[in-house]
Amino acid sequence: MRDLEAIDTVGVVGAGTMGNGIAQVAATAGYDVVMRDIEREYVDSGLENIESSLSRFVEKDDLTESEADDVLDRIEGTTELTDLASCDLVVEAAVENMDVKQDIFADLDSAVDDDVVLATNTSTLSITTIASATDRPELVVGVHFMNPVPVMKGVEVVVGEKTDADVVALAHDFSEALGKETWESDDKPGFVSNRILMPWINEGIRAFDEGVATKEDIDRGMKLGTNVPMGPLELADHIGLDICLDATETLHEELGDRYTPAYLLKRKVDAGDLGKKTGKGFYEYD
Repeated sequence: MRDLEAIDTVGVVGAGTMGNGIAQVAATAGYDVVMRDIEREYVDSGLENIESSLSRFVEKDDLTESEADDVLDRIEGTTELTDLASCDLVVEAAVENMDVKQDIFADLDSAVDDDVVLATNTSTLSITTIASATDRPELVVGVHFMNPVPVMKGVEVVVGEKTDADVVALAHDFSEALGKETWESDDKPGFVSNRILMPWINEGIRAFDEGVATKEDIDRGMKLGTNVPMGPLELADHIGLDICLDATETLHEELGDRYTPAYLLKRKVDAGDLGKKTGKGFYEYD
């Protein structure tokens, strides 16, 4: 296994919201990054999102234009999995689907050197099951970033059944090298974050659907009453209602009826109103 000092190039599988955010923070921390997705349009869109995000940091004087350009120069976009062969650590950030993730990890197992750690950004799926698709389960670990990655400070390190203790330590050290703070979870459904967060969001949706209060008062009450920056409905819109539904259904399957998805959440997803990314969820967005 390579230690933190031996990591120069980081691979990121997936150029979507989480993937391009992970690529951005890794490049900002000084790492060379290879960001791979299955279609060139997804790669280009990810690179455009990174450029836009960096521009906002420049506007806020958190970065100079020269520093932002340097970050972009450190990121290579590709559709070829073989381009990850030179990476010293790989973070997978593909869709939350076990079959897809196992296929990716089986391919990565052949594509990169035997001592490279393979991390997954999964928010609910079993690290142990993902790792079983490889011949190196001891080198597979959960590194769950929060959204939006360039802004949120937290990273959840998730320990699979066979994850080596040194790999867990590396996951913490690498996350901290990106300027993040970490906490650790065993490989149980939902880990710490979504096991607690998704029922909170789900119950907020139920309260709105059952007429307990308006959506504005539910969100306002939780913000003022518990000092959170967003209420459950607003946060669901920002995460994506489809993502919230997928996570809640996974928890329901694993943990039973206490995680049954709210009817209104299913109805919104079926209608295509997924939140901020589609312009409409519980609220409307430009």
